Amino acid sequence: MANNAAQSPLERNNLASLDQRLAMAKHCSLEGVKAGAKAAVLASIATAIPTLASARMLPWARAHLNHTAQALIISTVAGAAYFIVADKTVLATARRNSFNQLSNVDA
Repeated sequence: MANNAAQSPLERNNLASLDQRLAMAKHCSLEGVKAGAKAAVLASIATAIPTLASARMLPWARAHLNHTAQALIISTVAGAAYFIVADKTVLATARRNSFNQLSNVDA
């Protein structure tokens, strides 16, 4: 009985639709990971230069920012950039794909 239900045309359409949605979700998340990684690299560079320079030149920073604090500042900014950009990219890609699917249904 279970085999007959799995072979029905309605069930096959639902499985195909589920596979298509899963592939689209993987694509959206992959784009988010790529964009987030790029943002994290850029944020690391943009943060590391002034952090390391100030730790060498400014008396307050020299006294209060040891190597661990400097690494924490840089890694926090990189992590925040990664998650913010990845989230925005995944949402934008999903929204774009949703609109594309709606326009394909109307056509």
